[in-house]
Amino acid sequence: MDIPDRSDFDPDASLRGQLAEAVAHEAAFGGWSDTAMRAAARQIGAPEGEAERLFPGGPVAVLAWLSERADLRTVEAMEAAGASGLKIRERIKMAVRARIEQTVGGRESVRRGLATLALPSNAALGLKLLYRTVDAIWYAAGDTSTDFNFYTKRATLAGVYSSTLFYWLNDRSEGSEATWGFLDRRIENVMRFEKWKAGLGSWRGPKGWAARGPSSRHR
Repeated sequence: MDIPDRSDFDPDASLRGQLAEAVAHEAAFGGWSDTAMRAAARQIGAPEGEAERLFPGGPVAVLAWLSERADLRTVEAMEAAGASGLKIRERIKMAVRARIEQTVGGRESVRRGLATLALPSNAALGLKLLYRTVDAIWYAAGDTSTDFNFYTKRATLAGVYSSTLFYWLNDRSEGSEATWGFLDRRIENVMRFEKWKAGLGSWRGPKGWAARGPSSRHR
């Protein structure tokens, strides 16, 4: 997992973080653009050309950096909370909520960021960042699977996380309580489906049904 905001790995971490957060706030008004980067650089008093040096990939690079930092902080928050003692569904709920609460710039900035990542030129990066996020959430939840379940868990969680994030974008309830209720329901639905799927896998029908084969059943 990348560690984009620790000073022992990045001597520019503090300035990079200030600039990235300033860009996120500016993006709420004018989108994730070069204009937002220039305005953010002026806001924090960065020298001319500093924004380009810190993020040579432009606004999209800022988006990616902030996403990776939020993933890391989610893992750290889960570890600090001692989440390993909770049931798995509670760990997932806590991690998804923590990840959404790690976003910066407000809902409009996030909305515009998602629109930027949805552009054809950025779609691959958007999918990469989504995978990193759900991978970080499962890591924070203590997942150690290495078989096919490793991928199915992440695909399922991508749907839960994405739908919850989109719900949150339009949530005006106090403390985003409606979003966390939606998250509870989504996870409960997933858990019910997994139980149903497990039961279906163990079901063999009436005695002799599977052994007879389809041709004998239709004679």
